[in-house]
Amino acid sequence: MNYGSSSRSSGFDSGNRTSRRSVEYGRTYVVKPKGRHQATIVWLHGLGDNGASWSQILETLPHPNIKWICPTAPTRPVASFGGFSCTAWFDAGDFSEEGPDDIEGMDASAAHVANLLSTEPANIKLGIGGFSMGAAIALYSATCYIHGKFGNGIPYPINLSVIIGFSGWLPCYRSLKSKVEVSHDAIRRAAALPVLLCHGRGDDVVMYEQGEKSAEVLRSAGFQNFSFKTYNGLGHYTSPEEMDDFCKWLRMKMGLDGSRSY
Repeated sequence: MNYGSSSRSSGFDSGNRTSRRSVEYGRTYVVKPKGRHQATIVWLHGLGDNGASWSQILETLPHPNIKWICPTAPTRPVASFGGFSCTAWFDAGDFSEEGPDDIEGMDASAAHVANLLSTEPANIKLGIGGFSMGAAIALYSATCYIHGKFGNGIPYPINLSVIIGFSGWLPCYRSLKSKVEVSHDAIRRAAALPVLLCHGRGDDVVMYEQGEKSAEVLRSAGFQNFSFKTYNGLGHYTSPEEMDDFCKWLRMKMGLDGSRSY
């Protein structure tokens, strides 16, 4: 495992148009592929966590052809924590589609992720995944890719091959269908992009109903290559069954070389 340095970001740079809010991202952890490098996936942790915890989990997965990049979110005040500061990809009043959307914060984090992926070789498949708030940014990045631009209008710079969300929710869901229907290219990208959502029925942080609503919105907006997996009794954490389903889905959707067993 490699340890990257922290970085300052103010949104994906496009001429002079950058986010007004400059934030300091924490340490980035990289799990190098143990075999032939075929794919790179940025994985985003949940609220109050860091990239180290997920890098340790992802390092054990039976996919030697994937490079995992696990950044750490900036420390910022979070409304749902009463304004107290913790690592967070954006400000959130509550963990649901109904909460107010911090577009500026989500744009900055989605741009940071795109920057991390933009230096990968041209023949490498790119993906974004995450847990909880990290899943929300993964799904927000998917909508930016489909629409061809961030919420602030700056062009989205990379092509995505997969999106994964554990125990998360879809931000900005009210405008998703209109973003997809804006062009034939957007409709095509939405129909083709593989998306996996996983949610525990016992989740008491991001309620199962929020995950179910996100799945319904994605389907109705034209995401045809979409899977929603649910787990009885699973709370706001992962399980071996969920991770096994995740690994099988990745191997199928990314066309990876043979994998080892756990």
